[in-house]
Order: sequence, then structure tokens, then C-alpha cells
Amino acid sequence: MTYEVKFLRLNQVKEMTSLSKSTIYKMIAEKKFPRQIQIGPQQVVWTKHDVQDWMNQKIQEAAL
Repeated sequence: MTYEVKFLRLNQVKEMTSLSKSTIYKMIAEKKFPRQIQIGPQQVVWTKHDVQDWMNQKIQEAAL
């Protein structure tokens, strides 16, 4: 399976998920949200695919 890889910055992740910065990082620490990828000394990103997978998982959990 192939898909387009797209990097998201924190503001884009916040917009997609409606989560705050502190909530995102708290959930990462609790292993409940995808970890960021370091691409530079002070630059981190998430893959769009990872964030969408997390969102789809939350939707499935809510449907149970």
C-alpha cells in the first residue's frame, strides 16, 4: 500500500485534532498520541497518516 507522505507542523496538528499543544504533548508522554519526528535541531513534525490513523481510531472507539 502506498500513500503520499506529508509532514504536519504543530499548528496543523492542533487544527486537525482540535487539541491544545499541552494536551498533545501530555498524550505523547502517556503514549496515547503519535510521537513527533525530529527533522532539525529545533524542528519537529508529525506525519499526516499517523495523525489521521489516531483520529480514525478515536472514531472507532466512540462507536463501540
